[in-house]
Amino acid sequence: MLEIEKSLWGKGYSKVAGIDEAGRGPLAGPVVAAAVIFPSDIKPFIFKDSKKLTSKQRENLIEEIKQKAIAVGIGIVDSNIIDKINIYNATKLAMERALEDLKTDYDFLITDYIRFEPYPHISVKKADEKSLSVAAASIIAQRLSNKAT
Repeated sequence: MLEIEKSLWGKGYSKVAGIDEAGRGPLAGPVVAAAVIFPSDIKPFIFKDSKKLTSKQRENLIEEIKQKAIAVGIGIVDSNIIDKINIYNATKLAMERALEDLKTDYDFLITDYIRFEPYPHISVKKADEKSLSVAAASIIAQRLSNKAT
């Protein structure tokens, strides 16, 4: 669950942010993105896709994520903006807002299969199953998305 981060840390990127979104499926409601940066000495503690976790498991993991993360950022784009700029662009806007909310610098991003130019990133299919930071971001985004709808 840390192979992607370890590879990037090995290339000299010390602050790698995993970023994911939730809320792209509903017809109404916001799209929520979260970004998470962990220290390089982190040990894996998430072992399932956020969609396969119970709400109680997500709640418990959110507290652990907040305790272990260097930074957590949240970005939300409401349905009015989604209607104006479309869901794809709204997703990218929510991701940009999550990065701004980190309130710390980052060197590189891991996204869950979303091209995110011009940011330095790697786009990985099913990244929430392969990257601890993306899995953590997915859990946070999923919880906030569920609360907003």
